Amino acid sequence: MSKFKKKRGKAMPTISTASLPDIIFMLLFFFMVVTVLRQSELQLKVVTPEATELTKLDDKQLVNYIYIGKPTPKYVDIYGTAPQIQLNDKISKINEIPFFLLDHKKDIPEKKHGLITTSLRVDGEITMGIVTDVKTELRKAGQLRVNYSAKTRQRDL
Repeated sequence: MSKFKKKRGKAMPTISTASLPDIIFMLLFFFMVVTVLRQSELQLKVVTPEATELTKLDDKQLVNYIYIGKPTPKYVDIYGTAPQIQLNDKISKINEIPFFLLDHKKDIPEKKHGLITTSLRVDGEITMGIVTDVKTELRKAGQLRVNYSAKTRQRDL
């Protein structure tokens, strides 16, 4: 008589797949909550100039964007071909910039108001006259942190 019995024919137990749908739905829910959708529809043609020395903005919630450019073909009939300013989802006048800044500040905690940056996304073909007017209006509204957006220039190797 042997001390040890041989285990023959025993199969491994099957893995339960009952919890897989729960895991899939949890992942789906997680990505739906975390994903940030585009905040505004661009109504202007903005091709930012290229630059070699760029720095990234740290906290995107503290940045408000002002787009300056010519209207896209879809909006030429409404706004013409002159350079325009876009604040959020609508084409605006220069005198609406202070209200735009106040509207953005209400969503930010008060202790971070000094860290708010305005990023100017200006088309490369726009003259500096409208940009200077926007900067003057920003200065009047007390917004002194201004950033120019650009895209990275590929260096030749």
